[in-house]
Amino acid sequence: HVQLVESGGGSVQAGGSLTLSCVASGYDYSGFCMGWFRQAPGKEREGVATMDTGDHSRYYADSVKGRFTISRDKNTLYLQMNSLKPEDTAMYYCATALFRTCLANSPVPQDYGVWGQGTQVTVP
Repeated sequence: HVQLVESGGGSVQAGGSLTLSCVASGYDYSGFCMGWFRQAPGKEREGVATMDTGDHSRYYADSVKGRFTISRDKNTLYLQMNSLKPEDTAMYYCATALFRTCLANSPVPQDYGVWGQGTQVTVP
């Protein structure tokens, strides 16, 4: 069946790095916009980064620009996170959009139809 499975989360000291992976199975999402979202306790889910396979344009939230890098290889999506801060602590989710070309504006969770179960990132 169709699913996204994230991995790579953990606990890391401030200034450290983590790389998240998201493997898609059950369907070929290589032509669709995909993205990473995060949700901290008591806060709304926010879009972190998105990319498609068209012109390889990428979106990054202002809070992660210059520190996070999104990339993809066929049906695997990655998020390289450097210079991590305590405010990056959250559950991180990957998701596949309902469209092929990512929108330039901040991603809206309602535009993403398939979600992974999440992987926890903690920066004490």
